[in-house]
Amino acid sequence: MELKFSKMEGLGNDFIILDDRDGRIEVAMAYPDLARKLCDRHFGIGGDGIILVRKSKDHDIRFVIINSDGSEPEMCGNGMRCFAKYLYENKILTQKRMRVETLAGTVIPEVVVDDGDRVISVCVDMGEPVLSCGDIPFVCDRKTAVEQPVETSAGCFAVTTVSMGNPHAVIFVENLDDVDVAGIGRAVETHERFPEKTNVEFIEKISDTELGMKVWERGAGITLACGTGACAALVAANLTKRTGNRALVHLEGGDLEIFWDKEETHHIFKTGPATQVFDGSILL
Repeated sequence: MELKFSKMEGLGNDFIILDDRDGRIEVAMAYPDLARKLCDRHFGIGGDGIILVRKSKDHDIRFVIINSDGSEPEMCGNGMRCFAKYLYENKILTQKRMRVETLAGTVIPEVVVDDGDRVISVCVDMGEPVLSCGDIPFVCDRKTAVEQPVETSAGCFAVTTVSMGNPHAVIFVENLDDVDVAGIGRAVETHERFPEKTNVEFIEKISDTELGMKVWERGAGITLACGTGACAALVAANLTKRTGNRALVHLEGGDLEIFWDKEETHHIFKTGPATQVFDGSILL
């Protein structure tokens, strides 16, 4: 079976996007096996995950993402921007504002286009952040966890937990260059207090409106960017009074503008780029 794909990236977080609205790919190979095969950077295409376009009964479209290790996260902010660009530029959807079904619920991306109708950026309504420990989930004797100590094999760390449809543990640091992202990230991700594991963000405050970030992603390891993680970072920074409700987040792959509309919708809005790297085909 020949698969046509688009390789795309959002701030260096790279994905293989496949159109499986007819379900033929899933019949040919289970998605977790497909992700492990295609995402291999030596023997496959290479990527942090695969994203599949699926039909939805009550939304414009359905978003399915599988990490490179075969696990299925609820959502991915960088992947959603790539997804929206792919849908619009391939005329799968013609409207600029889309209602997308995900495991995290409804996500609404809106593409911004140039004079040639090419997508130059995507603003994603990420919905409300979830702070209740039971819903993240995070085992804690408090309703919410703001800089709560977590003892791990790599040390004790103060974590602020947020869900953006997927779990995040935000850790504030003095200097990002001094952080053992892999060692600490792995220890926190798999800690027993996170029964569904967690993404881990290391955040350095640069100013009242700027944050530096490095990330260890659940199921993927170190990546250059994480959109939901940047949203969680802004929420945590606001809750700990490090920033207001808007900040530019500097990730290793580039920058994201994050805004928390605390006055009206209480939703998080994330704006950033998505880039098509190349199109191709591969025999399955």
